Amino acid sequence: MTAVPFQRFLDEQREPVFRFLVASVGRDGADDCFQETFLAAMKAYPRLRAGSNRRAWVLTIAHRKAMDHHRARKRNAIPVEDLPEVAHHDPPLQDDETWARVRALPPKQRAAVLLRYAGDLSHAEVAVALECSPDAARRSAHEGLKKLREEMSPTP
Repeated sequence: MTAVPFQRFLDEQREPVFRFLVASVGRDGADDCFQETFLAAMKAYPRLRAGSNRRAWVLTIAHRKAMDHHRARKRNAIPVEDLPEVAHHDPPLQDDETWARVRALPPKQRAAVLLRYAGDLSHAEVAVALECSPDAARRSAHEGLKKLREEMSPTP
């Protein structure tokens, strides 16, 4: 028995495969799975043995593509219906005087304080950014904070 041309095979199997995929993965995923099914079938079609049940063969491929789809969805983010009305962010910085004092620090101290506390970097990461040792980064941040405390503490 001679194999039918792939286009005729596709035309014959299009509806049952698509119905199966819609039932398996839903309308949203069915189009992608359908394309993947027939691409895989087209690659393997020349090796299909004569007399094989072509519908069972292509539905087996479709089932595997549907399973792949379900596995992939487990790795994706799950959409939610309701989003919170208010996003939770840190409050905006209002103390311009404090930031003006930070900007007035000596360059190494200013950079260490900003990277460590505004940038939330570790002392080791600050050291890499400033091209110094972690101890030097820690010391610069400490000296900067010490100077800020002295300037901002109320005088008795």
